[in-house]
Amino acid sequence: MVRIGIVGIGFMGMIHYLAGQRLQNGRVTAIVSRDPKKRSGDWRGIRGNFGPPGQLVNVHGIKTYSQLTELLADADIDLVDICLPTHLHAEASVEALKAGKHVLVEKPIALRPEDAERMVTAAHQAGKLLMVAQVLPFVPEFQYTLQLVRSGAAGRLLGGHLERIISKPDWSAEIADPSKTGGPAIDLHIHDTHYVILLGGLPKAVYARGVLENGVVVHVTSQYIYDSEGPACLSCSSGALCQKGREFTHGFELYLEKATVSYRLGSPLTVYWSDGRTEHPALSGGGDPIAAFAAELQAAVDALRVGREPQELSGQLARDALLMCHREIESVLSNKVIEVP
Repeated sequence: MVRIGIVGIGFMGMIHYLAGQRLQNGRVTAIVSRDPKKRSGDWRGIRGNFGPPGQLVNVHGIKTYSQLTELLADADIDLVDICLPTHLHAEASVEALKAGKHVLVEKPIALRPEDAERMVTAAHQAGKLLMVAQVLPFVPEFQYTLQLVRSGAAGRLLGGHLERIISKPDWSAEIADPSKTGGPAIDLHIHDTHYVILLGGLPKAVYARGVLENGVVVHVTSQYIYDSEGPACLSCSSGALCQKGREFTHGFELYLEKATVSYRLGSPLTVYWSDGRTEHPALSGGGDPIAAFAAELQAAVDALRVGREPQELSGQLARDALLMCHREIESVLSNKVIEVP
């Protein structure tokens, strides 16, 4: 049984807790929060942009700590699940790894690539797993499409476009603070850069244009430039330009040698095959806002049992995704093609 301690009971901490109730061979056995109300199970003040509202939670039988150091001193904890604000990810993760704990940390891995590199190095030195909860590869439509590309059943990925647009985030002060989140070009767009790398590998360069507010990139449209081994044309638009009438949308259209795969939130995933067939694949977990997070946590639990993380949770891949976000921001600010080392 993998014993999990969740650090930070905000919106994502609550989602991870609810997902943890569905695990096989894993269980949430401890939580860390500075708020005594949350330690008592009163989570009614928590707000988010999807899923259930905050609620009263029965924390009987769960250890409650006010500080991370208390959790790290608990010999019964195997996996530290860090759901703190992004600017706290690096320090908390490194501290947990040095304490001999495996780590699952919410996306993005960190605010700065150098902090992400420090986390990856700490995991290597400690001989522990560093996993990053990017979640998108576990969302049914994205999971199916990634598996189709990897299998080669529809031939090579030639190109496509991804989209992820929200309205301005206002459900918490911290989520709207770019000094703590990096702004939409990191906090939101990290989903896309991570998925792009899973689909086509790390591009050699990026070119991006964007919208700035007070010097912060709040919307970006990027072209990923590959050599002959990668997709010929892959792009993405991501940011916070939607109005309140439609607070969130995401999707993609990808072109493979033998199929076109199309998805947009609110419409079913559709595969248009080269022989003229149109297919709506049966997907598991569709419509359940917790299902993808439960699958993600299950993958982390299974990783501890086999001693290695899947690519979808790789700390190194999450580091590369963060680096891509920063290169795209650099491209927006300079209006130049920027190499991705």
